[in-house]
Amino acid sequence: MSNLTPVIKSIQDIMRQDSGVDGDAQRISQLTWLLFLKVFDALEEELELTRDHYQSPIPEAMRWRNWAADPEGMTGDALLDFVDNQLFATLKSLSADPVRNPRGYVVRGVFEDAYNYMKSGHLLRQVVNKLNAIDFNRQAERHQFNDLYEKILRDLQSAGNAGEFYTPRAVTQFMVDMTNPQLGESVMDPATGTGGFLVCAIEHLRKQVHNAEQEAVLQNSIRGVEKKQLPHMLCVTNLLLHGIEVPSNIRHDNTLARPLRDYTAADRVDVVLTNPPFGGVEEPGIEQGYPADVRTKETADLFLVLIKHILKTNGRAALVLPDGTLFGEGVKSRIKEQLLQECNLHTIVRLPNGVFAPYTGIKTNLLFFTKGQPTQHVWYYEHPYPPGVKNYNKTKPIRIEEFDAEKAWWG
Repeated sequence: MSNLTPVIKSIQDIMRQDSGVDGDAQRISQLTWLLFLKVFDALEEELELTRDHYQSPIPEAMRWRNWAADPEGMTGDALLDFVDNQLFATLKSLSADPVRNPRGYVVRGVFEDAYNYMKSGHLLRQVVNKLNAIDFNRQAERHQFNDLYEKILRDLQSAGNAGEFYTPRAVTQFMVDMTNPQLGESVMDPATGTGGFLVCAIEHLRKQVHNAEQEAVLQNSIRGVEKKQLPHMLCVTNLLLHGIEVPSNIRHDNTLARPLRDYTAADRVDVVLTNPPFGGVEEPGIEQGYPADVRTKETADLFLVLIKHILKTNGRAALVLPDGTLFGEGVKSRIKEQLLQECNLHTIVRLPNGVFAPYTGIKTNLLFFTKGQPTQHVWYYEHPYPPGVKNYNKTKPIRIEEFDAEKAWWG
């Protein structure tokens, strides 16, 4: 793949020697906050060249270049003491005003629940020095790094239950292609995970950007919310790598905790793309923010109600939902009834087993709907395995070319 793969592998090997880091998820979490600071610093170097009077939200001594970049710099107990007692303490308490200091808000959001697991300052120095070998300001390495980042996210998928945050690239690509976001439209993922849908949407929109004003429009059109700390941190780093300068519209929060009546016209969006968590149950009290007839603790159902609510009239949504939500009884059928009355659910693509393996084997559906008119006809497409394939797996995932049939049949 690239000469960066061995770098990341050797970093993980160093971490394995550290008594404080327990298992894949902690290794990835540790790698991610280090990567975030390194990427952030590289992007700041660019801004210092292109902007007059650029000011970092991070105090001088805490910037990567000043404590990490020199291979002969702090190490051992001194480094450990600095990271645990100064760096983390400072970054967790940055001024977090999203309007006045959006970059500080981003950094603080990333570090809010982050943690240094490493117990050996000497091993930590070795990891930092390996990371310094990657040059994010060289376009070629940036591209390689994006591929590598995808790989780290896929590794997360097999690190226990963290797979819930990863939607296969072919699926996000197909959903973005078919909703076809246009420059000037707002795009939202209310369960952002590591940012797969948003990155796909950014790439789609960037093809429509031809000048600085249009780029500014793009910068402001991406929104997301992620409840868990690790995917939130991975998502923010992912967006920085994809050219979103200040990803302050990616909130670290539970979307469902906000009562529906609190949404104003300004909160509504043109396009929702998401793979909400299924099978989850929300904490007691969350459902009180929803209308009485659709109250439930089931996460996927609440997301469906929410998405229908936050779309503008004529807004479009594409989402992944399990069979249970479509064919269930009780509250589920009321939610479905409302969806069909208020939105045009024009297309359902049913995916075969194994698309989300190893995280889940349940059958899933891609729903595409537009808000503002009732449903007349639903096109239903059962996506087959390609010839000779009996199941998908990590090494042979679903591919975007397989959706050519749907694209040809669409509309």
